[in-house]
Amino acid sequence: MDWFYAIVYGIVEGITEFLPISSTGHLILTGNLMGVPWTKEVKDTFEVVIQGGAILAVLAYYWKDFLQIRHIGRDKIQQNLWLGVVVACIPAVILGVLFGDTIKAYLFRPSVVAWALIVGGILMWLIESRRVTPNVDAIEKIGVRRSLLIGALQCLALLWPGFSRSASSILGGMVLGLDRPTATKFSFYLGVPTLGGAALLDFIKSRDILAEIGVLNVLLGAAVSFVVAYLSIGWLLRFVSTNNFKPFAIYRVVVGVLILVLIAAGVLNNGNLA
Repeated sequence: MDWFYAIVYGIVEGITEFLPISSTGHLILTGNLMGVPWTKEVKDTFEVVIQGGAILAVLAYYWKDFLQIRHIGRDKIQQNLWLGVVVACIPAVILGVLFGDTIKAYLFRPSVVAWALIVGGILMWLIESRRVTPNVDAIEKIGVRRSLLIGALQCLALLWPGFSRSASSILGGMVLGLDRPTATKFSFYLGVPTLGGAALLDFIKSRDILAEIGVLNVLLGAAVSFVVAYLSIGWLLRFVSTNNFKPFAIYRVVVGVLILVLIAAGVLNNGNLA
């Protein structure tokens, strides 16, 4: 059954990684409801590594844009864009190094994730309801200062598991004046170094752990994640071009409440997941 679990995890990861609905929350539900027999160490490592498939989907979707980085030595626009991306990642790296283990030890549990989904959904609704006219319509116009602020707001997902990296970076961008498509695209860009680095590091450090379920199953999960994430990226960009995020806000609240109900019913264990 390992191949089946790998496929389901890949589908869930691919759909939820870039939508503002928390991949963490959905992977928790998926693993618990399927009764995956893997050890916690194997499951946690597998979930991080298959993020690599989603990151490759971003690179594939924007391959023409990423190729422009070869002109960075003489292209001021590319220099400012990628400086902004790098700067935006710094707060998350610092917090991860300093407090990552502490956060996992005390906050990485289903009830915390559930409340993060609910509160994030309410904030999403309020931000959309009080939306001001955006003044940034391209990622090249974001600037280093605004990028750093978005990166700092992105850390909310690290400090509060389940809030969603995509949600915090997209909502942060919108609050700072980015229109929805631009905020969404910048969130994709930020995911490449942030999630890609974590996936690569875990793969290198945990090859022996992943060997318990087989390298082919890991590759299968990552491949499924790649395909589904590629489709999700295109869908989300089309969606935000003509719609707001209120449907996602409602969905987050519903899923958060569902997790709390499952905990109360004893179906979902609220023990520490770290």
